[in-house]
Amino acid sequence: MNDNEITTDAAKDANDFRDQLPSDLNASEHVGVYKFPDNSRRRIPGYIYLGGGVLVIALATVIGSDGPYVNTGLLAGGVVLALFGLLCLTSGWRMTIDEQEALEAAGSAVGFAVGHASAQQVWRGFRSRPTWRVLCYSNEDPPSRRGLVLVDAVNGKVVEHLSQENLEDWS
Repeated sequence: MNDNEITTDAAKDANDFRDQLPSDLNASEHVGVYKFPDNSRRRIPGYIYLGGGVLVIALATVIGSDGPYVNTGLLAGGVVLALFGLLCLTSGWRMTIDEQEALEAAGSAVGFAVGHASAQQVWRGFRSRPTWRVLCYSNEDPPSRRGLVLVDAVNGKVVEHLSQENLEDWS
């Protein structure tokens, strides 16, 4: 076997590996109404972090800090891991407002008849509260007004909104 055959086999093996999205996140292969993934999925790793942190804290407490493998650094790491788990649990907001409802709320908030609009899911604040960012244009051709509206994805309240004359040149 020569060097070219080894290189070709390694390149073939490297090309066989493909990174891919989980099926529930791949919108291009989905047929039907697309349901945006819920942020409450963040609770799953939160439980894992919290359980791991509690386990490490218990281990460090039972063994004590005299051993060569367990010291105060391990105890501090367990506390940090448990606190991060609590943060993940409290940041796992259940989204009750979908993008269609956010578009409707934005249309009511801007004060003009909406033509084209798009919604993007973003997070705000330390605990990453899910929010829909909606960009909308008036229904004239070309649009004379535009608006940006932030709609809370948990309770549907309009957090902020801005509407103004369209400054873009459409000619």
